Amino acid sequence: MFSRQEYETRMNRTKQKMLEYGVEVLILSNPSNICYLTGYDAWSFYVHQAVIVFIDEKEPLWIGRGMDARGAELTTWMSTPNIIYYPDDYVQSTIKHPMDFIAAELVYRGKGDRKTGVEMDAFYYTAMGHERLTVGLPDSELKDVSGLVNWVRVYKSEAEIGCMRNAATIVGNAMQAAYDTVGAGVRENEVAAAITHAQIYGSDTFGGDYTSIVPMIPTGKYTASPHLNWSDKRYTEGDSLTIEIAGCYHRYHVPMARTVSIGPVPDYVREAGKVIMDGIHETMATMKPGITAAEVNSAWSRAIAKHGYEKNSRIGYSIGMSYPPDWGEHTISFRAGDHTILEPDMTFHLMPGLWFDEFGVAITESVLVTENGIEQFTSFNQEIHEKPVH
Repeated sequence: MFSRQEYETRMNRTKQKMLEYGVEVLILSNPSNICYLTGYDAWSFYVHQAVIVFIDEKEPLWIGRGMDARGAELTTWMSTPNIIYYPDDYVQSTIKHPMDFIAAELVYRGKGDRKTGVEMDAFYYTAMGHERLTVGLPDSELKDVSGLVNWVRVYKSEAEIGCMRNAATIVGNAMQAAYDTVGAGVRENEVAAAITHAQIYGSDTFGGDYTSIVPMIPTGKYTASPHLNWSDKRYTEGDSLTIEIAGCYHRYHVPMARTVSIGPVPDYVREAGKVIMDGIHETMATMKPGITAAEVNSAWSRAIAKHGYEKNSRIGYSIGMSYPPDWGEHTISFRAGDHTILEPDMTFHLMPGLWFDEFGVAITESVLVTENGIEQFTSFNQEIHEKPVH
């Protein structure tokens, strides 16, 4: 996906973080971090796999299932001797475990007594995996370094920003496909299908990837819960729906949410939408290098307080490369107490939706922090879309 020089830069920055965390060996299970450092890109994360970084070696190890090793050879910058696989009888076995194999490989290489970092809060690092690694490395000090590589990823290179600009084009096309398809008598799954087609088709000049989250398109009272998906129910006049989707290019995501009304927009939905749009504009006007994530949240809180509203959940998070089940980077959040300072080349999903007992309204923007402020990735109309009923 990227130049050899870019991967070397990523590796060096990761090793700098390893020094800060006090680990000599780093075992990565998060597929986003694996891809970020090596380029490995496959739907193989349903079995145990790892990339292992050594503080004193130039090239990492890839260890995974035998049938996926050729995929590692094809998609990574790594040399073949550093791509190692375990036999298939380790897969979902009640007797053997892939972490047994990984531990044995580290011992064989003389690394079994080193300070070793593991991603204990990664989705694909299991309790059983940690137990087997602990048994297999009795002389090693295992340390939780969840987020180590994630924090390296918060600063985007020009090549990464280029990928995100392509993803922004894709999400705009996908949202337009949703607008074009939705209507009275149309099934929810038809809108989801149109979105998914547009996400993968991409554009006439570049294609799209599958996204880390499926289209979230709740309708009516279900919009009070933002993470519901779709059914085969048909829309009727008077329905409102929220659409939260992303575009994805080379695993880089740009999310966006909008709200649609089938027929005239109800007054209460329109009012909430105006509060959100005013709040977004005021909040984005404050965003620039040097302010903290908490200050971004405070700007939003002040903006909506003028209208008598408040929101207790976070209003945004860092984004970039990701695999299912989430497109967030799991680092910076726009909320009280997060004092991370915004810096150029950070990227965020600003998602200040409002959700009530019987309905919700979602309007969001993805942004890049620049030297002087921010750049919006998309220019898609924020107004609540009113779909005429014929």
